[in-house]
Amino acid sequence: MTTLPSTETGLRPVPDAHPPIDPPTAVQDGTRGGERASLLQRVAIGIFIVVPFAALVAAVPLAWGRGIGWHDIAIATVMYFLTCHGVTVGYHRLFTHSSFKPRRPLRLALAVAGSMAVEGPVVRWVADHRKHHRFSDREGDPHSPWRYGETVPALLRGLWWAHMGWLFDEDQTPQQQYAPDLVKDRAIHWISRQFFLFTLLSLLLPPLVGGLWSWSWQGALTAFFWGSLVRVALLHHVTWSINSICHAVGSRPFRSRDRSGNVWWLAVLSCGESWHNLHHADPTSARHGVLRGQIDSSARLIRWFEQLGWATDVRWPSAERLDMKRRQPGGKAEVSRAA
Repeated sequence: MTTLPSTETGLRPVPDAHPPIDPPTAVQDGTRGGERASLLQRVAIGIFIVVPFAALVAAVPLAWGRGIGWHDIAIATVMYFLTCHGVTVGYHRLFTHSSFKPRRPLRLALAVAGSMAVEGPVVRWVADHRKHHRFSDREGDPHSPWRYGETVPALLRGLWWAHMGWLFDEDQTPQQQYAPDLVKDRAIHWISRQFFLFTLLSLLLPPLVGGLWSWSWQGALTAFFWGSLVRVALLHHVTWSINSICHAVGSRPFRSRDRSGNVWWLAVLSCGESWHNLHHADPTSARHGVLRGQIDSSARLIRWFEQLGWATDVRWPSAERLDMKRRQPGGKAEVSRAA
């Protein structure tokens, strides 16, 4: 039986004998008790969300003209969305959930692009995420914000754990158990083992481009700061926010057995990953932002791959399937056609 070190947790134990597969999609509502957070919980979560992002936003105008220019913004933006989609399309929707079947060159390119996000080797990332789905917001979940309970102190502690504390846990997810398919794939396993090499490439590419673009060491230095360090830090915190914020707050129009929610203001920066409720209701879906107005750039990219013939067997959600998963039986989903 899987256990957690804290006795305060209300997460339900789950037998280890179950295979590491995605949870059933047509299941009961969330299992964590009350669906609405208390006022104190919402205030605590708001502070946790606002302060770091406000500091980052304030840094850009303060640095304008003294340590950042248009070259730096362009390089950082391109690198951000290249590596972000490497994680969302590659690590997540392809390698973790098999939402589509890519041609071999695309498969390898997505593994490299995801590695350049500096979020860990592909095999380890996938193993952790598959385990998260196996035990989502229950005992055994590597990064549930409800790990320590539902009081404000417990939630703040849990948010920190889900956001980044779990990364320092000594217990590692068994890769052979949760990602045996990737361990057996020689090319993907090799890319995973060369994570340090792709980290160096990710950090050194922006200053190389910045230096050649401006033909100066100053341009290389500022491109390294914004295109490498700040870009990686922002992407990390956005990704971690899916684990923490999107399992604590957000709308839940679809039925899932956890507390996954949709957080609209993270949609662009997360490349569509913050439409998290549908993802947990239907994990293998290639599109997460399924309702009208829900921006999902990762789904758009997969659609382009499909149109180019680079991807096949894409698991697009149908209106009928979504209607079955809605919380209110009989409700009609206005399915987005953007992707």
